[in-house]
Amino acid sequence: MMPRTLLRLAVAGAVAAGGFALATVPATAGPAEKAKPTRTVPVRLLTINDLHGNLEAPTGSSGRITDENGVVVEGAGGVARLATKIEELRTRNTAVVAAGDLIGASPLISAAYHDEPTLEILDQIGLRASAAGNHEFDEGYTELQRVMDGGCHPVDGCSPRGEWKGTSFDFLAANVLKEATGDYALPPVYIKTINGVKVGFIGLVTATTPTIVTAEGIKGLQFTEEVAAANKASRWLTARGVKAQVILMHEGDQVTQGQSPDACPVVVGAGSRIASAAAPEIDVVVSGHSHQAYICKTPDPAGQQRLYTQGSSFGRVLTQIDFQVDKRTRDVIRSTVTADNHVIRPSITPHDKIDTAVSYWKEKVGPVANKPIGKITADLSNSVDNTSPAKANPETPLGSVIADSQLAAVQSTGAQIALMNPGGIRTALRFEQSGSEGPGVVTYGEAFAVQPFGNIVQVKTYTGDQLKRLLEQQVWSVAPNGTVTHRILQVSSSLTYTFDTTKPVGQRVSNIKINGQDVTPTQSIKIAANNFLMGGGDGFSVFTESTDLFSGPVDLDAFSAYLTANSPVAPPAGGRITIIK
Repeated sequence: MMPRTLLRLAVAGAVAAGGFALATVPATAGPAEKAKPTRTVPVRLLTINDLHGNLEAPTGSSGRITDENGVVVEGAGGVARLATKIEELRTRNTAVVAAGDLIGASPLISAAYHDEPTLEILDQIGLRASAAGNHEFDEGYTELQRVMDGGCHPVDGCSPRGEWKGTSFDFLAANVLKEATGDYALPPVYIKTINGVKVGFIGLVTATTPTIVTAEGIKGLQFTEEVAAANKASRWLTARGVKAQVILMHEGDQVTQGQSPDACPVVVGAGSRIASAAAPEIDVVVSGHSHQAYICKTPDPAGQQRLYTQGSSFGRVLTQIDFQVDKRTRDVIRSTVTADNHVIRPSITPHDKIDTAVSYWKEKVGPVANKPIGKITADLSNSVDNTSPAKANPETPLGSVIADSQLAAVQSTGAQIALMNPGGIRTALRFEQSGSEGPGVVTYGEAFAVQPFGNIVQVKTYTGDQLKRLLEQQVWSVAPNGTVTHRILQVSSSLTYTFDTTKPVGQRVSNIKINGQDVTPTQSIKIAANNFLMGGGDGFSVFTESTDLFSGPVDLDAFSAYLTANSPVAPPAGGRITIIK
């Protein structure tokens, strides 16, 4: 048998080269074939997305989800319960696949060992393929190759399990190329024979990855438009007789908060665009990235209804997709395609083997995770109610504390303000006792869950005009259903300004003050932010206009030091950003 690495390269090279004439398939059946009785076989897919290394059920809002009956389930998720549900639903005609962000932005139990614990357990669960997500690139392309192929981490060495053996599955990306050669950086497709028929899986990652991952993480890679890449891979599969085709896509849409995980519609966005525009030969689209749960159908370019699903995040939902394949045509019978999003409830009995594996990693990381580093007087929330403009207030207590911590960490450089991207704040800090440490005590593990990326706090010098243009790059928009989409930076206490959502872009920001003094267009301002933002992340390109770079501590270290030095930390009063709606 060809080694997996060589097979991966062979498939990628073949898709890139084309060569479709070598395996042509009749486009239509002849009269004699039409007379034959249709014979079908069932295929089942079990899919997950955006696990983010959550081996244990997440707490707070991250573990909360509304079920099919409108009941809010608390403490959903946990890979041991997920494994039980997979075992319950798995049949001989089943493949377990995923839509990306399985690793990256992970809790300490997984991230402490570069997500090897999560990948080990996904192998045990039987995962066969996953789209690459943007977070798979958090530690860089070379590290992504290592976790697939094996070998110990080049800096931290081997984990307690010993030398890492690699995964038995691949991360797929038909729209990620090497800039130098144009070759695929990752396998574009995966073909699996299920119940006697071949099913082709096409991997896609959001084309916005360069704006939401550090520049170093995607160095040397090109992220192309998703539909064109999917259609190229689809043609390659079709030419080789693989007619049943599924996209595993790390891109998705938003939904109305609190709706059933089996409901549609979605707020139409990038996910719907790809799901409706991809080639009609593609039968099913499994999505991710937006952390929503939905089951939709959308017309493909030929007018046929095509299933389009997503399964929330953090292991809270397992998506079951069933369809029949015509053994004669080898294609999916679209009218048979059904789906169901199963909530992974806390009442599910954990799978013994997986539960033992989670316990092993929890024990190994325990001494570090349980170390107290500070105290808080009340919850520090990172949540924003976006259900209507009246409720939406993008300034959060935890965002303010983190911005303050980053400014404090580099204030010796002359830094005057700090800005923090809200997407980099992964969970809240809760006052309620979570272990044996007592109420209000913050442990290193809890702080890590808030900031798991290992970004560096940096300082650059800008003018007042550049600061205004930077703040103008923030986003505030209202969908037809009233849902607010925003990307508003969290700010240190030294900065105040007004953001008027009723005015056009370019005229929204006014009254900018630093330490109570008006900012002039020509004055020099030293701004602190993490290296993700400094590289133009989240679309804040003005950050790249300065080059006098100073690199300070890791953001988590700055946050931890601030909590230690200022305990107990109370929720800030707010009012740093005045929003006019």
